[in-house]
Amino acid sequence: MSRPTLAKGYEPWDVEEKWEQHWEDNKTFTPDVEDERDPYSIVIPPPNVTGVLHMGHGLNLTIMDILCRFNRQQGKNVLWIPGTDHAGIATQNVVERQLKEEGKTRDDLGREKFIERVWEWKQEKGDHILSQIRRMGASVDWTREAFTFDDQRAKAVREVFVKLFEDGLIYKGDYIINWCNRCHTALADDEVEHEPKPGKLHHIRYSLTDGSGDIVIATTRPETMLADTAIAVNPEDDRFNHLIGKTVTLPLVGRELPIIGDSYVDIEFGTGCLKVTPAHDMNDWELGRKHDLEIISILDEKGYINENAPEKYRGMHKDEARKAVMEDLEAEGRLILVEEHDHKVGVCYRCKSVIEPHVSTQWFVSMKPLAEKARAAVPGKTQIFPEHWTKTYYKWLDEIRDWCISRQIWWGHRIPAWTCEDCGELIVAKEDPTSCTKCGGSKLVQDEDVLDTWFSSALWPFSTMGWPDETADLAKYYPTSCLVTGFDILFFWVARMMMMGLHFKQEVPFHHVYIHALVRDEQGKKMSKSTGNVIDPLDMIEKYGADALRFTLASFAAMGRDIKLSEQRIEGYRHFMNKIWNAARFALMNLPEVIPAVELSEAEGLANKWILHRLEEVKEQVRQATEEYRFNEIAQTLYKFIWSEFCDWYLEMVKPALYGEDETAKAATQKVLWTVLSEILILLHPTTPFITQEIWSALPRPEGDDRSDDIATLAYPEMRPELRSPEAMAEMELFMGVVSGTRNIRTELLIEPARKLDLLVRTVSEADKGVLEANLELIRSLARLENVTIGADVKGPKASGSTVVQGNEIYVPLEGVVDFDAELARLDKNIAKIEKTMGGVAKKLANPGFVNNAPADVVEKEKAKLAEMEEELTKLTQLKERLASVAS
Repeated sequence: MSRPTLAKGYEPWDVEEKWEQHWEDNKTFTPDVEDERDPYSIVIPPPNVTGVLHMGHGLNLTIMDILCRFNRQQGKNVLWIPGTDHAGIATQNVVERQLKEEGKTRDDLGREKFIERVWEWKQEKGDHILSQIRRMGASVDWTREAFTFDDQRAKAVREVFVKLFEDGLIYKGDYIINWCNRCHTALADDEVEHEPKPGKLHHIRYSLTDGSGDIVIATTRPETMLADTAIAVNPEDDRFNHLIGKTVTLPLVGRELPIIGDSYVDIEFGTGCLKVTPAHDMNDWELGRKHDLEIISILDEKGYINENAPEKYRGMHKDEARKAVMEDLEAEGRLILVEEHDHKVGVCYRCKSVIEPHVSTQWFVSMKPLAEKARAAVPGKTQIFPEHWTKTYYKWLDEIRDWCISRQIWWGHRIPAWTCEDCGELIVAKEDPTSCTKCGGSKLVQDEDVLDTWFSSALWPFSTMGWPDETADLAKYYPTSCLVTGFDILFFWVARMMMMGLHFKQEVPFHHVYIHALVRDEQGKKMSKSTGNVIDPLDMIEKYGADALRFTLASFAAMGRDIKLSEQRIEGYRHFMNKIWNAARFALMNLPEVIPAVELSEAEGLANKWILHRLEEVKEQVRQATEEYRFNEIAQTLYKFIWSEFCDWYLEMVKPALYGEDETAKAATQKVLWTVLSEILILLHPTTPFITQEIWSALPRPEGDDRSDDIATLAYPEMRPELRSPEAMAEMELFMGVVSGTRNIRTELLIEPARKLDLLVRTVSEADKGVLEANLELIRSLARLENVTIGADVKGPKASGSTVVQGNEIYVPLEGVVDFDAELARLDKNIAKIEKTMGGVAKKLANPGFVNNAPADVVEKEKAKLAEMEEELTKLTQLKERLASVAS
């Protein structure tokens, strides 16, 4: 069968689009649920429909794809489910911004029309990220694509909500929650990001009601004093514990406040006295419940002072109220001190607005019963990699609070709860009720809130497989094999999936959790648009191809270590793709249409025996590294083997056999060359799917080889222990040492590459002599030699370059080859030039005016330039010393 030929140069774009479409059209990655092979399953962490592909996605997808393609090679029935998250707050914000440009708000449209508008946006633009996932070459099953807000997931969400409510694990009540004034919704604790911000600590004097004195409290939020309901001191603080039981008068308000004692109060912070404002601080809320304090809220849902504050401040925004309160306190002589104070402030993870603790009626999940089971399952049923994240997982579960799951937005799963207007009965049901279950009335009003997006995401491992229906997918593929995700959603998502999986399926949702690190810039800084150091994966794919990007990410994906990424590194691995391509073209030009039927064990020659031995080692190393999630070792092992050993050594060594007249030697070498190249392609395929598929489709086959032209369906190369040859490995190390040693002498002494040299080798054993003599012509060819002398009694001339390889002394005579006087003069000139330039740079760096006033990047460039020159000076000085030694 005639096969396609490879173009002169590798151009990834057409290749990638072609095979991406081929795999999808042919449903290559759609598994048969009836297939009795062992299952392997992964669910994709669903990206937000509003999102675009970033490097974190790129790393995550690369790792998952390596695992899925590798496990297909292991003969497993692999399912990888793709999908997206409806991203309640983020998506609603996108559409609201569009409406704002039209001069409208969501209230202008009304709930039903607004949701229709969001669906329209989702259909037009919301799946953009899925096309970007395709660009990465992800081998997902597109026929099972899921969306956290589609009908099947909606069915699962209702089932879970109702069951948890019936189990007493979902309840509705007044509680202090995190409130975003910008998004107008509640947020869970782990949706609040804490950022360092400069602030002020205000010292305010409160007078004891009995007139016996004053106490001073320190607060970062003076406006909330309008809602104070107590003053707290530590019972062990001798300065203030005698005041416990007395009262103070609240400045500006006149309300009488009790002084309570509680060990929570930090004696060392501020003044040691704490104002307690239960409605506006999470910790104060707990103190208020513990001491049965009054709960007074003075802020509305938009951050304005409400009717519970003195009339003067009503209607003011909280920032305006802070200023007014401070002015009034100062006027009354009660503002004692204002000092600088840096602290961490909670902000919304979506819009970055400052979060306001807010007391309201919300829906909650009681987490402790669920958390206990999730904690007990690790590491017994689920193992986390790297292991140190297990402690973080435990810590979060041990300190867990009830989860606020209601959100005051419109885009999302509406809470399936109705209230009867006639009798007040609360009805929670899977299907929309038509009448009250208590009084039979028909005036039922559904709860306005929707569920936190993470609620539906928590069901992802089993909802994507058709739950609550008992599907064949669930029976076959649940629990999933491995979850690959970032550490930043260990709490948002991983722990909650564990809880839901254990509660509703009585089994963990995944056996392994692999937590990948952050992708940072080359200086180790976090990528962000504000600092301008973002590397766009789509840009990199356009410039260098998906395979180059994937291989780069895998190369640096050491477990537990952040990746320092630069475009230059991606470009470097693009060169590696070219190397593979050119090696394949060389092989194809030297292979017949039908590969010879030669037994590999009968292939003669050091090169053949050595490369087959190394191939067996590499297959074992890649298999083990993949199974242990050491992705950087997969890439590094293959890179070294392909570039340094297969391309640089083996292909050069077999040219005489391929070009020669010995047909037996040629056929054996062709079979070895084909075997090594074909198995390299299969080993590489999980990391670089496109280039390996393209080359595989052009590769000839031995007679009777009926394997598919689709490399994605091929088995991992079988192990052939009989081809291992430690003897060939040892012989090759000696051979390479002699050739490399000779080349190094040529390079170090600046001898032109075309000049043929003589070589003398003083051997330490007859065995070493035999190895070198058996491969004499190869040594002569690869090291560009004229005459070679090998033996135990060889002596090197005085003027020679020399080195030692495994005890064997090698000499390259230099008489007539190197003009020592001219070379030494040239080196002196270069050394003097570098020293002069270094002096100028060093003087500049010693000048405080330059160092202190020049831009930091300019100073760093000068320092780097000086370091480079120092390194070059060291090399030239060492070369001069060596030449002088040889010349003398």
